[in-house]
Amino acid sequence: MNNIYKQVVEFLKKYKLEDKTIIVGFSGGYDSMCLLDILSKIREKENLYDMTIIAAHFNHNWRGEESLREQEICKIFATSKGIEFFCKEAPKNIKKTENDARIARYNFFEDTLDAFDADAVFTAHNKDDNAETVLYRIIKGTGIVGLKGIAEHRDCYYRPLLKTTRAEIVNYCETNNLTPNNDSSNSNTDYRRNYLRLNVIPSIEKINENVKEALNILSYNASNDNEIIEEYLQTIRPNIYQNDKIISNEYKKLSIPIKKRLLHEYIQKLDLDYDYKKINEIYEFIENNITQRNGSTLSLATALWLYADDKFIETIPPKITINKETIKENIIISQKEGEFHFGNKILTIKPYIDNDIFIFPEATSNFAYVDFSHVTFPLTIRHRQDGDTITPFGMTGSMKLKKYLNAKGISRHNRDELFLLCNNENEILWVIGVGLSNKIKVKTKPTHVLEII
Repeated sequence: MNNIYKQVVEFLKKYKLEDKTIIVGFSGGYDSMCLLDILSKIREKENLYDMTIIAAHFNHNWRGEESLREQEICKIFATSKGIEFFCKEAPKNIKKTENDARIARYNFFEDTLDAFDADAVFTAHNKDDNAETVLYRIIKGTGIVGLKGIAEHRDCYYRPLLKTTRAEIVNYCETNNLTPNNDSSNSNTDYRRNYLRLNVIPSIEKINENVKEALNILSYNASNDNEIIEEYLQTIRPNIYQNDKIISNEYKKLSIPIKKRLLHEYIQKLDLDYDYKKINEIYEFIENNITQRNGSTLSLATALWLYADDKFIETIPPKITINKETIKENIIISQKEGEFHFGNKILTIKPYIDNDIFIFPEATSNFAYVDFSHVTFPLTIRHRQDGDTITPFGMTGSMKLKKYLNAKGISRHNRDELFLLCNNENEILWVIGVGLSNKIKVKTKPTHVLEII
């Protein structure tokens, strides 16, 4: 039985994936064709008929007809093995950079995972890839986290061939009469990884012919050392994170080395290309904004930004898309009592009963006592728009809503998701969850109670 075959069988057993649905990233090159061929044989020979395999091919659209031919070859090979083939072409306007291509490819894998309700994504990274990654990160100035190299398993991603050399994979393909695609861009040394593989490593091999093995040993040792550090970080992480956001006040308490270590792992989780210079840039950006009530953004990638203020450090898309369940049009509130539905929420307006307990503070939640004595109906629930104003609680003059939200410390990227109760003159009466207008402030006793559920 072939050595690679045994490795993949053991890998499936190790992670209990023998009866799962697996997405295989399938470019049709030597590595992924070898992996797909082995999985198809394992399914048959080991009687793993409950294991479902989907070959997922992402066409980057960089090489025109050549890319289309490779896509067709992938489809023919997969279907000949009784494996479902699924593919997608990248948008024509995608930037032709290694990082942007990688982000698009992994987004495709995760979309495919969801579409097939799959359990895992297999990529065909091998031992040589790991050595190249470690060397690349050394050159870029990485820390110990980067020296760990490519993870065998992280989140939904699994790499069954990570202990297999490229030479072993090529030999497998030749022995089994496979004819993989030969991507012409792999010989283009304008791409940094290709330059490293084709020019730098052969030069280093003149000093140490076993440099790839040495780099893999370095990766192994770094992983072990990282475990020691990880034991300590596990004791402080629960205090640092809240819903995948870094809590600014907790972050400020940390030493510089721990801050940078956390930034290393934060960026690594995003699958972004990074180096010492980038980590320092992010560190300086955070230090400059972590005390600001209204923070700022730093571009991490084409479709990803880092935001930092005095509350949180988090990643955001460049433009917030309002959740599908939020309102798509203005909701008219035609009367002073009742239930009014918008999206997945309900506004309840009830008359105030004299014997209710009442306190005067400004409403900063989804509940408010108000005085509707001088309010003209109908009112509207909507999102913000140009020209909005509000008379802040406790003040007599109005101000632009934008200025009000600045004063309240509401992050720019969260403002489009706010719900507003307003009159027909673009004047806001209640920024739900933030604060009331002075125009419905209770002077003696409330007339109504508002609640969002």
